Order: sequence, then structure tokens, then C-alpha cells
Amino acid sequence: MNLQIKQEAGFKYIDEGSGEVMVLLHGLFGALSNWHGVVDHFSKQYRVVIPLMPIYEMSLHKAGVPGLVSFVEDFVKHMNLNNMTILGNSLGGHVALVYTLNNPNKVKRLVLTGSSGLFEDSMGGSFPKRGNYDYVKERVEYTFYSPETATKELVDEVFDITNSNAKCLRIIAIAKSAQRHNMAKDITNIKVPTLLIWGLNDTITPPMVAHEFNRLIPNSELYFIDKCGHAPMMEHPEKFNSILDKFLAKTPLTATTT
Repeated sequence: MNLQIKQEAGFKYIDEGSGEVMVLLHGLFGALSNWHGVVDHFSKQYRVVIPLMPIYEMSLHKAGVPGLVSFVEDFVKHMNLNNMTILGNSLGGHVALVYTLNNPNKVKRLVLTGSSGLFEDSMGGSFPKRGNYDYVKERVEYTFYSPETATKELVDEVFDITNSNAKCLRIIAIAKSAQRHNMAKDITNIKVPTLLIWGLNDTITPPMVAHEFNRLIPNSELYFIDKCGHAPMMEHPEKFNSILDKFLAKTPLTATTT
């Protein structure tokens, strides 16, 4: 399906389907397109909402995890969303964790995939070099188990981002904020059913990170996808959707108030 980006009150977002609300949060170099497989599958039964996070446009003094959480809070309020399943990949998972802790009355389920918040090896341990296409291509491929998942379109998109001084400054500020903001002491307070879907070959947030999330979040369950890197919903969408389907079915919402 072609994802139609809507614009309203300064927000850009996708809003597909109807029913229980699923809010999807992309990562630092992510985009709305990362969630194509999830939207295609779940918009038949759910209302799938994806805000485009202002990673490259937000003011530098707000460029960090707290600023992105504040953005999501404003977006949810504007859209009048309640009883949400919130799903985050990479940095989006980190934002989802903080949002859930700050707004426990809004979130009914939490899904994390390749989430930061405990440890991450950003871009393979270094920030992208400007003007070096081969280097950027190598770093984008590093995100996945199968390098071919890093399409030319995706590499071109990241290359364009890294050639902008303003965007790079924000990326670095946000990445440093995420690395400073360790959540090990906080996530023990998450009460909602939590699903962890991890690539067994994730080199950015390795399997040990998934196990630690599973240990620290009380009501959590962990599933690994083999031959899969940092973005399971992109690399193995059918397996990802199947695991998520089963989780949603066995954790029905008990509250339906708005």
C-alpha cells in the first residue's frame, strides 16, 4: 500500500485503518517507510498511527530523548489517542520506554525491537563521514543481517542526511543524549505487557541487550528472529508480524474508555 502522509498542526504522520490504536516510532535514521510491512498487515484490524519524528528539524537545545518524548506527548494529545499499543524500533524504542513511564494511563501494551535505552553501538561505533558514499553504504548495511536489505534508496536517503551540517548536529546531539540516558533503574517500573522482538544477529543492540530488557521489565516476553539484524520489521516482516499478532491476541485490552 502507498502510505499517505498527512499534515496537521505542524505534525506529519500516517494514520491508516481503524480500531485499537497502534503508535509506531521510528529510529534515528529511520523513516515512515520502515513500517510498511507492519502497516500493510495491521491496518486491516487496527488504527496504525506513525508520527514523523522531528529528528532533523527540532531546535538543537531540545535535540535529545526528552525533547522527542515531549514531541510524542504533544502529538498524542493533538490526535486524542488513548489505550495505545506503542511500538518502537531503536531510538524509537527508547522514546517509547520513557513515554510509557511518563504516561502509564495512555499505554496498554509496549513493543520494543532493537531498542536503545540500555546499550547501543550507534552506526557501528562511529558517526557517518560526510561525503563518503561507500562508508555510509557500509554503515547502513551494518544495520541488517542481509546487506541487500539496505536498498540504494535507503543508502541515498542516509547519505543525503549526513551531507547536511544542521542534520548531523542534531543526530549527534540525539545519539549522545540516548547514550547518556540509561534506563536500567527505571524500566523495572513498567507494568504493561511488553513484547521484545529482536534480531539474533543485531550488532547495534546485541542479543545480550534484549535479555537484559527481558530481565528488567517485569511483564515482558522475548522472541528472537534468526538471520536478522537491527530492524526485524524491515528484514523479516512476516515473522515480525506473526509474533506481534500472537502477542496482541493474548493481551486483550481491558479498558476501552477514551
